[in-house]
Amino acid sequence: MRQAETNDFGGMISVAPQMTRLFELVRRVARTDASVLVRGETGTGKEMVAKAVHDLSPRADKPFRAINCATLTPELLASELFGHVKGAFTGAVKDRRGLFRLADGGTLFLDEIAEIPLDLQARLLRVLQEQKFVPLGGTEPVQVDVRLVSATHRSLRAEVEAGRFREDLMYRIRVVPLFLPPLRERDGDIEALTRHFIAEFNDQGFRHVEQVSDEATRALLRHRWPGNVRELSNVLEYAFAVGEGPELGLDDLTPELRGEGPPPALDREMTVVELERQRIIDALREARGRKSEAAQLLGMSRSTLWRKLREHKLQ
Repeated sequence: MRQAETNDFGGMISVAPQMTRLFELVRRVARTDASVLVRGETGTGKEMVAKAVHDLSPRADKPFRAINCATLTPELLASELFGHVKGAFTGAVKDRRGLFRLADGGTLFLDEIAEIPLDLQARLLRVLQEQKFVPLGGTEPVQVDVRLVSATHRSLRAEVEAGRFREDLMYRIRVVPLFLPPLRERDGDIEALTRHFIAEFNDQGFRHVEQVSDEATRALLRHRWPGNVRELSNVLEYAFAVGEGPELGLDDLTPELRGEGPPPALDREMTVVELERQRIIDALREARGRKSEAAQLLGMSRSTLWRKLREHKLQ
């Protein structure tokens, strides 16, 4: 695979000039307190960009808090953001500090901000304007100093036009928009990230890959990567789980990359876990339960095998 000088910017691995430009913009933006909106597809690393903004800012020694707004009901999201006082609702048996208070002095990252319902958008706008809020069920306002970084894979302008997002909030949170390019548009990064993830999986001691076959390389470069960096990591984890030997070949890749269509309706991460678990079970059977011998069969250290036995609950 093509070698190039690799940059590690806050854990984001890249050789692409598109990312180099983004990294420089992040450095400049981090010096200010301006609200930042990170746009990008799923799996591109939006939270890593938000963390880099925080780590390079004068707030770096203060808290960084993050939440995915799409994973909670409106009631739970309000409680997570603003906190509540005891008795505010059924089940509120004690006071709870929300993320705005926990991030005081630092940075709050709101992922998938387009999923926040309209009534909560109004409360969020007020916090950003006044830097204070009232917890759920409370009466006294709480003063905070929080920088907001948010992210979405949607177009907020389209959401505003559809009546699902407040225009005034959009302008408040996107003072500085940052666009995170998809993996397929990042020159050289498929190769660079493949090397990076192979090195990481090699360190786990399960399999040691020294090279990638030409066929596998062409398949990796041809794929469109709709899941971006996260998908590439999953594909290589799959390859380490199902393959053997020092060369990663085409047969080690997922069916989509081999051109065989989508896999069965089963989550890929679960498939990888189950395959690894079965390989460990088979090795233990062949070694008649002797863990040192099973570890040798699997090509891993005994301590790694013990760790994986705990992970797979095979004790």
